[in-house]
Amino acid sequence: MAGQRPLRKRLRNAAAGTVVWLLFGCFRLLPVACASGIAGWLAHMIGPHLAISRRARRNLRRALPELDDAEVERVVRGMWGNLGRVVAEYPHLGKFRVYEPGGRVEMVGAENIRRYGAPGQRAIFVSGHFGNWEILTMSATQAGLPVTEIYRAANNPIIDRLINHARRVIGSELVPKGTIAAQRALAAVRAGRHLAMLVDQKMNDGIAVPFFGREAMTAPAAARLALRYGCAIVPVCGGHRPGEVFRPGEPRHSDGAGGQAGT
Repeated sequence: MAGQRPLRKRLRNAAAGTVVWLLFGCFRLLPVACASGIAGWLAHMIGPHLAISRRARRNLRRALPELDDAEVERVVRGMWGNLGRVVAEYPHLGKFRVYEPGGRVEMVGAENIRRYGAPGQRAIFVSGHFGNWEILTMSATQAGLPVTEIYRAANNPIIDRLINHARRVIGSELVPKGTIAAQRALAAVRAGRHLAMLVDQKMNDGIAVPFFGREAMTAPAAARLALRYGCAIVPVCGGHRPGEVFRPGEPRHSDGAGGQAGT
């Protein structure tokens, strides 16, 4: 039985990887707004019925006990809708031009990113899984900044390779979390590169910090690097909004196809 578990896991990974590969291919054939809208609607309808959504509801009730059941469901559906849009937009990442006037992305606070292109300036861009989080890194790379991006690899290695293949157009150096990430991050900062990282994922180590009345393990890496090397910490956020425009900026709930990003 023990020998069968790795085989079953490989088969599950292969099956899931094939499904995602087919989805990426189908979404690539569609216009980006159409792909994003269809995937968002499907995820909005299906996701809340999956078992993992129970965790989202439980956490929302713990963090925001003032929300009634209808409001909790609205947030959960919005979460799934946003995730569906992100998946469908991966094959189209090369079409996003963050600073193109009238394009799919509206940038707010661009000067807060471009200023770190000056000699001697170093920044650590931090964000969470808001909107299409890949667009947030693009706001730095398309401003001409050399960026090293720390990311968490997908549990399924086939899906991880598909995602990283789509990410190639972003123009950042990709470094998976783990032992090597700290060394690569130090080397990048010393070489004058900027760092980008998403800091909202669950951790089993780090520093316990109160979060919505509960202690949550929090990553100290960004703060430690900033203090040691004199880097600025620049928060960036974004979100989808209705319409065909993706706007990276102020976070907002939306079931729409566009969004806003900014610093």
